[in-house]
Amino acid sequence: MVYLENMFAGLPRSPEVERIKQELLSGMEDKYLELKQEGRSENEAVGIVISEFGNIEELMAELGIQPNDAEETYPVLTEEEVQAYLAAKRSAGFWTGLGVWLSATGIAFLILMDTLFESLGASSDQGTIGIGSVLGMSGMFVLVAVAVGMFIYSGMKLGRFEYMEKGFQLPRVIQMSLQRSKSSFALTYRVALITGLCLCILSPVFVFAGAYVNDTYATYGTSALLATAGIGVFLFVYYGNIQGSYTTLLENQHLNAARKEEAQAVRALGAIVWPLATAFFLLTGFVYQRWDINWAIFPIVGILSGGFSNAYHIMKNKKSS
Repeated sequence: MVYLENMFAGLPRSPEVERIKQELLSGMEDKYLELKQEGRSENEAVGIVISEFGNIEELMAELGIQPNDAEETYPVLTEEEVQAYLAAKRSAGFWTGLGVWLSATGIAFLILMDTLFESLGASSDQGTIGIGSVLGMSGMFVLVAVAVGMFIYSGMKLGRFEYMEKGFQLPRVIQMSLQRSKSSFALTYRVALITGLCLCILSPVFVFAGAYVNDTYATYGTSALLATAGIGVFLFVYYGNIQGSYTTLLENQHLNAARKEEAQAVRALGAIVWPLATAFFLLTGFVYQRWDINWAIFPIVGILSGGFSNAYHIMKNKKSS
């Protein structure tokens, strides 16, 4: 019976549910034939059968069977919501990328001031903090404070779209429009990635060129490295956020629990290793004066983070298969 199929459409396909379904079908057929023999019309017989056997919710509750989560419905986004989300992601990417660049520039400013005043012989007596260190740390804390404000502002802009993490649907017309916009943006995204990658790869040249002259110029090169690599990271963050908005809307409409768990694990790892990498960079720089090589910690951490993400994804797929 079609009505019975619809009743069980939202329930899991387990042997127990199939058994209950067959028992109900047999009981409904017997009741229907009995009513027909009593002289009831077809519509009357069907109505009585449905009224007596149609309360599937009570039966499932007594047996402890829950509806299938796969049948969950998701809200449909409007054109205004989609455009607002795209604008918010673009703005958040800009402010986040700028904040990252300011953080890198703050560290570069600290190194620059400390080295500059030391080379000019303007540092204070032994046992006290040099003028360069004071100026450098003051400038660094100001830039980092501004960067933190930008991070908070970016998070606030995206906060009102948290409901999308639970899943959503897009009308076909909006999907086609987003596909065209994504295709148009593809060239810009590739150029930005290549440019940012080239800046990060070429930034150590400043250190090598400075080391060819003397150790002081190598330290200046480290400041230039951080500022240049920061521009590359800005390109990654800004244009990556735009690309990510298209990916979220077109490919991750129904993000499942496994994908959410994977994304949370990667974010948790990043929240731990990147501050540790920065602390290691500052410690080896100021204590051991190894500005010439300690910058390598950042690309190493980046590679290891990407490897962890891929390994985690492969392990989760093996467990689910």
